Amino acid sequence: MKEIDIKYMDSDEIQNEIKKSGDKELTLVNALGQRYIASALSGFDIRIKGTPGNALASYLDGATLRVDGNCQDAVADTMNDGALYVNGSCGDALAYAMRGGKIFIRGNAGYRAGVHMKAYKDIHPTLVIGGTAGSFLGEYLAGGTIIVLGLKRKDEPIAGYFCGNGMYAGTIYLKTDTPPLGLSKKLKLRKVEEDEIKEKIAPYLKEFSKEFSIPYSDCISGSFIAIEADEKNRYKEQYVAI
Repeated sequence: MKEIDIKYMDSDEIQNEIKKSGDKELTLVNALGQRYIASALSGFDIRIKGTPGNALASYLDGATLRVDGNCQDAVADTMNDGALYVNGSCGDALAYAMRGGKIFIRGNAGYRAGVHMKAYKDIHPTLVIGGTAGSFLGEYLAGGTIIVLGLKRKDEPIAGYFCGNGMYAGTIYLKTDTPPLGLSKKLKLRKVEEDEIKEKIAPYLKEFSKEFSIPYSDCISGSFIAIEADEKNRYKEQYVAI
């Protein structure tokens, strides 16, 4: 795997170095807050060491990224396809308007993770957060799946205020018995049964466990609650024809 030292490169230089490298498998070392790393890339397998800046993997279109450390804001903004694995935490606006692919975050996510994620036919974006999520998780969710595990968090909400505000499709799964605060009355809250856990949640948690070397039993044990739009939710009338 070819290694590129990006310590003194700006965003454009990094993108050009990736594209002219001649290798599809790369390691970028000494990331120091540069924005837009791997924006709109497809076909690459890239590991990033250091601290990438805002808008990492924005418009990602089929590449696979692994980050050894924390990320900043607007990670995977409008991601179309591919995979992102972050062995740390992320800032605000993670996966904004995500349209496809999968994102696995070992640690926490800030405010407004998964805002306006959307699905289309068999394209089903998925966001898995191992720690906790800030307020407005899944705001205006229009499709896809969000899973929050709240590892190492007990007897406290694992998502902040106003979880799912304005959502009209998709599902938010929380591994907890404690509902988030400020949940809208226009949303449905239900306990997830074993069959649904096996079908809809377990496959992602097996991948999460393997990627971050976390015991699978820690990821799957415990109960899950699901948050979804109510069938009579009037938010839907504002976004789609009915």
